[in-house]
Amino acid sequence: MSSGLNLFLIDVAATRALVGSRDDQLLEVIRTEFAGQLAGDDDYFSDAIGQGAPTAYEALHAVVHGGPFSGDKEHAFQYGYAYQRLCSLTGSFLDNSCFTPYRGAWLSVVDQGLRALGITAVSVEDFDQGALPAPLPYCHTPGYGEWTPENIARALEQFEATKREVDASRQAPPPLEPDVVDAVMQCLAWMRHAQARPGFGVIGFRS
Repeated sequence: MSSGLNLFLIDVAATRALVGSRDDQLLEVIRTEFAGQLAGDDDYFSDAIGQGAPTAYEALHAVVHGGPFSGDKEHAFQYGYAYQRLCSLTGSFLDNSCFTPYRGAWLSVVDQGLRALGITAVSVEDFDQGALPAPLPYCHTPGYGEWTPENIARALEQFEATKREVDASRQAPPPLEPDVVDAVMQCLAWMRHAQARPGFGVIGFRS
């Protein structure tokens, strides 16, 4: 079974602030402009909704109002996808071609490639293992994670420091498989896009 990452260049703090904001104008825009998408999601998850899970709009309403949330942990996925919808509306989609689809321990393999270049401040496994912003309930799928502007700045500093060390020593860095190199370069591209937008970071969802 394969997985994939959906990634957004985004103002992390501003997007987190939407949780519990009670912005009914935003909810009305979503319900009006994206009615077809909401209906499509409800059709896809009709079995779960039939067993008591919230609809796509009900989940969005709960996220924006900070609750109430279903007490059934099997319903928590709807709040994760609702928050992903908010990110898709407020952020810009990033190229995920090296991460969709992927199988097995691919995220760990890419993290090893990042570490080989001295980058430890960020990890692509973060997008699989993090918790949604409070008070949203924990869900396994979609997985969620953030690269904050501060962590991105540190990661790029680490990369530049490694480049300087390699240049000074005149020794090549450890060889990486071509597909790992491509994935690491894609991660660096995300970070450079974020660095060019003060206050912006990367939010990712694994599904």
